[in-house]
This record gives sequence, structure tokens and C-alpha cells, in this order.
Amino acid sequence: MTAFALIRHADHALLGQTIVGRAPGVRLSPEGLRQTEALAERLEGSPVRALYSSPLERARATAAALAARLRLEVQIADELNEIDYGAWTNKTLADLLDLEEWRRFNIFRSGSRIPDGETMIEVQGRMLRLIERLCSGHPGEMVALVSHGDVIKAVLAHYLGVPLDLFQRIEISPASLSVVRMERYGPRVLLLNGGIEDRLLQA
Repeated sequence: MTAFALIRHADHALLGQTIVGRAPGVRLSPEGLRQTEALAERLEGSPVRALYSSPLERARATAAALAARLRLEVQIADELNEIDYGAWTNKTLADLLDLEEWRRFNIFRSGSRIPDGETMIEVQGRMLRLIERLCSGHPGEMVALVSHGDVIKAVLAHYLGVPLDLFQRIEISPASLSVVRMERYGPRVLLLNGGIEDRLLQA
């Protein structure tokens, strides 16, 4: 029964303003650094036995703070990467607001492709394949996955039975933790967009 701690990277200065996507050089803000330290302190002593991160700087910095406390090596997994926002990368939300393609993407996530980018079905698929592989590689362990907001939402939507077109009803905040345990007869979502509950992280 492998468990997964799904962790969104901490805050950065452009959060909520710009679609930074996979653009390089996006680093954590001072608030984000504070968030990572608080999360790392709470995770210290938890039963997390492996730590994987998106390749982007903001996720790797979040993972590095956790790795120092957990005494683990950060392993990079491309499947944890941010959505490929293609032509929308580095566009502000104000730039996109009046675009028909942007409106359609946010209403019909299950069937809309970002121009020169990914569909949410593709994002969800790569994450589910990673989790399947890690279940085989880490049986009975807790594994931490540091990724991005909508990527984590796509995973949780699948395990909760929520259609991708409604997944915006799920909130995943910066530096938040969600916990999913893969049990014999299916997944159980134990924590959603929360802090760390000691009872879920006891060895």
C-alpha cells in the first residue's frame, strides 16, 4: 500500500499574475522560502522514504528543503513537470483573459489543447503512469512528489472521480500537501490541500 504525499511547490513572485509554465529562472519568493522551511520542519520525522521533484527550479528548491530535513536525495521525474503551456508561456492572465482559446481551455479542460502545448488528459496520463511505476518501486512506503498546482489537481480529480472539466473545484495552494494511499482495492484520498497531520505521517 504505497502512499503519496503530493506537494505543490511554494510561492514565487509571479504566482497568480503570469503563466510561467516551464520558463526557466522562476525562483521562490521570500514568502515561498518561508513556506518551504515550515513544511520541511513539519515533515521531519515522517515516514517519507523517497522524494521526487519536477525539474523546474521552484519545485526543486521546495524539494531541496524537504530533502535536507528528511535526509533523502531528490530524484527528478519529468512526469512531475508543469503543464506545457506552449504559446501561453510567460503571458499574463490579463493577456489571456479575452482569448476564446483560454476561455475554452478553462471550461472544457478534458478536450482542449493549449496552442503548441499539452492537453489535461496528457498531463493526467503521465502522472498516473509515474504513480503506477512508483507503486512497483516503493511497495508499502510513503513517497513525496513535488509538482505543480494543476498537475496535482489532475491526479486528485482522477482518484476522486471528478471530471477534468470540474477539477477547478479542487484547491491546491502553494506548499500544500495532499495524501493519497493506493490500497488493494483502490485509492483513498486521506488529505487534501492541507498541512501535515501527525496521524498520517507516523512511522
